[in-house]
Amino acid sequence: MTTITDLYPTRGATEVLTPRQDPVVWSAPGTSGPLTADELGGYDRDGFLAIDQLITPEEVALYRAELDRLIADPAVRADERSVIEPKSQDVRSVFEVHRISEVFAGLVRDPRVVGRARQILGSDVYVHQSRVNVKPGFGASGFYWHSDFETWHAEDGLPRMRTVSVSIALTENYATNGGLMIMPGSHRTFLGCAGETPADNYKQSLRMQQAGTPSPQALTELADRHGIRLFTGKAGSATWFDCNCMHGSGDNITPYPRSNVFIVFNSVENTAVEPFAAPARRPEFIGARDFTPVR
Repeated sequence: MTTITDLYPTRGATEVLTPRQDPVVWSAPGTSGPLTADELGGYDRDGFLAIDQLITPEEVALYRAELDRLIADPAVRADERSVIEPKSQDVRSVFEVHRISEVFAGLVRDPRVVGRARQILGSDVYVHQSRVNVKPGFGASGFYWHSDFETWHAEDGLPRMRTVSVSIALTENYATNGGLMIMPGSHRTFLGCAGETPADNYKQSLRMQQAGTPSPQALTELADRHGIRLFTGKAGSATWFDCNCMHGSGDNITPYPRSNVFIVFNSVENTAVEPFAAPARRPEFIGARDFTPVR
């Protein structure tokens, strides 16, 4: 039985800061791919990369129509892969969309998408998680500050920081409708959170994160050190960001929905083991156990 060293302790009695033990860009310098050396350098420095137009307006219309079809389907709404807003009862998110929808499966396989993931991670990749975040207007709740890797490490068993996310805008992301915020450079330090993971924590955390959230003091120190960047952009724009970026988003109290498709690529050389700080694995529609490379 192979023993896996826990490089990033979390969910203990106190918060713990651990310097990053892994590269940010895993491919060798000069490796060919869609990203330029300057783009990779910026991603390595900041932990994210914004792209003004990843997909065309015609493609945006296709994916928006598919999103509308999914959230209007009673069978999808009733599926455990759908998360419902507690107050409005609107659909907040639909997970595993690349398996529910062949349209979104095609987006995952698109060379503009998977090619960038391979270049950043330096290997073949598989989808650890996919979802659409609908965030409808007039009261959709935000996502509190967190590092995705903290959860994926603690509850899904990802050993190393070799995972990248892309959020592709299907509606315009304004400064006012609950846009993504990231602390640039925060990906260089792992913040291990305090407190044990409750059983079946995912049922609560998908609606309102509590376990795995940093303290106000730690967030203030990180924000003072790194600042906060708010991402806006037209439909079709995209933000790539490292798994350990401290990020979050506010409530959307405007009339304008903020809908995005969110894809998490993990290296096939970093496949999930048992959770490092949780009593059991989360369901596979949240943290995949099928490590088949995207082709």
